[in-house]
Amino acid sequence: MYEHKFVKIDLTNFGKKPKEDYHEIVVEHEKQGWELVQIFSPSVAAYGMSAFFELIFKRKID
Repeated sequence: MYEHKFVKIDLTNFGKKPKEDYHEIVVEHEKQGWELVQIFSPSVAAYGMSAFFELIFKRKID
């Protein structure tokens, strides 16, 4: 069985760049035993653009 964790990364209004360094987030979670499963980017902003994305992690429950 696995547990999952969702980390939301907001994007700037202009340029749609991540407000946080998602590379660091992935590396830190991997050190804690999490595995990156997917990056989810829903189209919820104007013109079908994303306002954020989510990093989806999983790790095995002992």
